[in-house]
Amino acid sequence: MKNLIRPALTLFVVLSVITGVLYPAAITGVAQVVFPDEANGSLIQRQGQVVGSSLIGQSFSGPGYFWGRPSATGPVPNNAAASSGSNYGPQHPALAEAVKARIEAMRVAHPDQAGPVPADLVTSSASGLDPHISPAAAYYQIGRVAKARGLKPEDVQRLVDAHTEYPSWRIFGDRTVNVLKLNMALNAQGRV
Repeated sequence: MKNLIRPALTLFVVLSVITGVLYPAAITGVAQVVFPDEANGSLIQRQGQVVGSSLIGQSFSGPGYFWGRPSATGPVPNNAAASSGSNYGPQHPALAEAVKARIEAMRVAHPDQAGPVPADLVTSSASGLDPHISPAAAYYQIGRVAKARGLKPEDVQRLVDAHTEYPSWRIFGDRTVNVLKLNMALNAQGRV
């Protein structure tokens, strides 16, 4: 029995050091050299202060800001410590009611829009933390944002176009707009 315990404990300690210390330290070191921004949370700073992360959505509710996707993290929206979806299936009555209420709220906030409300403005993402919306969702909001800020819709559309991000190598995924970055660009225009 002693002949089995000592090699087992030795192997346990050696593998624990390799997989629990050396490997994570090596990967962290490589990430800090190759992708330092991403390895540190993709933090966005303004005047030396961290205002958010480009990877985690924030709640904007004022009429002069673009709104992101609804957050499924409750009770605090966009809470990274509580990342999760609503877990409602597409036929669940609570999901249907929530989407219906969000559509009505979008219609009230955007009376100038006659077309369909983009799906990403009324449905939460799987993580509940998505910082991006589709360009269609951003275009849908241009009239409201321009009016609230006293800007020309064409100027706001140029900002949206300038902040549209393309997928990796322009082939994997869809174009998106980071809501925090877009709203920061709007604030830089000087009108809120």
